[in-house]
Amino acid sequence: MTADTLLTRRAAGKLMGGILIAFSMADRFALAQIATALPGSLKANPRLESWIRIQPDGTVAVFSGKAELGQGIFTALSQIVAEELDVAVSRIRISGASTLTGPDERYTYGSQSVELSGDALRRASVQARSLLLGAAAQSLGVQPDLLTVRDGTVEGPAGQRITYWQIAQRGPDALKQTLTGTGKPKDPGAYTVVGKPFARIDLPGKLSGAPAFVQDLRLPGMVFGRVVLPPRSGLTLEAFDEAAVRRLPGVIAVVREGSFLGVVAEREEQAVRASAALHASARWGGQLPALPDPQALPEALRQLRREDSVIANAGQDRPAPEGRRITASYSRPYISHGSVGPSCAVAVLHGDHMQVWSHTQGAYPLRGDLATVLQMPEAKVDVVHMPGAGCYGHNGADDVALDAALLARAVAGRPVKLQWMRDDEFASAPFGPAMAITVSAALGPDNRIADWNYEVWSNSHAMRPGQPGGVNLLSAWHLPKPYAPSEPLRIPQPFGDGDRNALPEYTLPRRKIVNHLLLDAPLRNSSVRTLGAHGNVFAIESFMDELALLAGADPAQFRLDHLADPRARHVVEEVIRRSAWSVAGSRRGDDGKGVLHGRGFAYSRYKNMQTYAAVVADIEVDRASGAVRVPRVVVVIDTGRIVNPDGVANQIEGGILQSISWTVKEQVRFDREHVLTRAWSDYPVMGFSEVPEVELTMVDRPHEPSLGAGEGALGPAAAAVGNAFANATGRRIRDLPMIPERVKVALAA
Repeated sequence: MTADTLLTRRAAGKLMGGILIAFSMADRFALAQIATALPGSLKANPRLESWIRIQPDGTVAVFSGKAELGQGIFTALSQIVAEELDVAVSRIRISGASTLTGPDERYTYGSQSVELSGDALRRASVQARSLLLGAAAQSLGVQPDLLTVRDGTVEGPAGQRITYWQIAQRGPDALKQTLTGTGKPKDPGAYTVVGKPFARIDLPGKLSGAPAFVQDLRLPGMVFGRVVLPPRSGLTLEAFDEAAVRRLPGVIAVVREGSFLGVVAEREEQAVRASAALHASARWGGQLPALPDPQALPEALRQLRREDSVIANAGQDRPAPEGRRITASYSRPYISHGSVGPSCAVAVLHGDHMQVWSHTQGAYPLRGDLATVLQMPEAKVDVVHMPGAGCYGHNGADDVALDAALLARAVAGRPVKLQWMRDDEFASAPFGPAMAITVSAALGPDNRIADWNYEVWSNSHAMRPGQPGGVNLLSAWHLPKPYAPSEPLRIPQPFGDGDRNALPEYTLPRRKIVNHLLLDAPLRNSSVRTLGAHGNVFAIESFMDELALLAGADPAQFRLDHLADPRARHVVEEVIRRSAWSVAGSRRGDDGKGVLHGRGFAYSRYKNMQTYAAVVADIEVDRASGAVRVPRVVVVIDTGRIVNPDGVANQIEGGILQSISWTVKEQVRFDREHVLTRAWSDYPVMGFSEVPEVELTMVDRPHEPSLGAGEGALGPAAAAVGNAFANATGRRIRDLPMIPERVKVALAA
């Protein structure tokens, strides 16, 4: 990465075609009126040129407010624009979340990028194409409906031609329009780009070792920083040996603000050495509440201060049936992001302007919190997204952005690159919350579910920067004037938080579902892929298996008996066919070598409104070692209109692998005082040799809206593995993960 990356507001203006719009109050009023009628992301960004610009060099500049985190959205979004504009994908130059250039689409989360940004860009492209054809018709002297477009060249009935780029040169204001949100997109039957596999445009640099991540960023005059984080958030820095550290080679600055402590050095290894010296001499004080007993975590969660809400309630006017009833409890532990590279940011203070490069998932929300903590106007702070090495939600990316800015303030004019150490990332980045779940149900005489009661206890999975009432940046809590974290958001269904996917898709005539939002967080929590859906789908789909066993029914057929949605039934029936599922043939037992084999089934629809996914998993359980291996997964998904089949496959397959790793291996370890997970040896993840064969079938529905795909298969994959374990062993593990010591206890029971 070079100095070209140092993007100022002025440079950003040039990138955007030299046009930065100044709005009058009248403009703002008019925009506000129009915005109320616009859908999705267009409401906050109703200017066409904030999304699309025709460049004089024969390219199309596309701006999204979403971040490319490795999910491949830049490829899919480019395909959408190319399709509606009738240009080659290779002409698209797309850039993502940035307060300098991008529209404000808040966060990149919830598998909504193609749904929201894709829909906005489709509508913007339709309007842009209409405007360009109008200008072409005027220039060529023909009716617009007689024109055709091929790769940006507009042709009239007599063969007369003009290109988009010529139109833009002749009329640079052609796209300076307010979006209407109207206009008819192409009929999917005419698609030539959308629905076709395209190679990921973000991968060449990442695969070839070219500078691609914020960790690769190099700027002229750059120096390097490290911070010394408290052993546990909330402890107070009492003393450290500043003089000794200042004498170390290369040290430029030692920065202490309250209990925030960092160092800046000329070279990175010098900063690492200096931070180690600071660590060694730092003395921390203060008393913090004991952490929960990790051996009784689900019970501890149920005792925390909480706010209860009933998220679904039906049929309670009738008495509970007398049918066969079972009750079971499930749990999952705290989960780390396990990012391949520790969080990193670069910051520079030029005069009164702070610029930060970050792998945040919310450039604008982060800017707001940075401005608050730095006590600068938002207009004097800019955040530019750059990919980071691994990101599955709210990890340490935003925290380290503030850390870098605090150090940059101490060495004004010089860019500071700051990267957390591995133990910082494991111990101090937010975790995916632990969850406890209890479900009770009764079967009627017809072997259908007659009563369903479900309760989930979880801290908030949504404690990102930019939320009201506080600042969700770690070091902001340790400054001389400390900021408090925000209160947990109350996210309603169907999005949900810890209660995401707590509402089953099944037909349940009598049901009550309660969410216990935990208000006190023993460990720091926030967003990790799927929020509460992973735990809830694991519990619901495990319990559906238990009910099927009680009913003496085939688990897959039992689900079909409770599913009304035709698309849900289709993925279930299709996975039954493709996996050759049958309950009679699924259990294979011991192979004579001490390995138990089994097969499990699960289904869910993510957030009850996105991807449908049905999963069948094969499993092997080694009696001697307790190791669980998943050699094969068959999955069928329906994610509506598929833009890039290759990208959707990447997302589904990656989600399945991560879910299996969570399910059989991953948990944050802690004792009553501290987080003990500090290194990879403390947090095993699935290795390459353990990657299963994944047989994926994608149901394309080009006339339906695209549904978020990234998180759709994680929940059912976890449950299918759990059900396969029960199928193989005759025992059920209800507390994740299925680590060897827990497996051995289950087998011995």
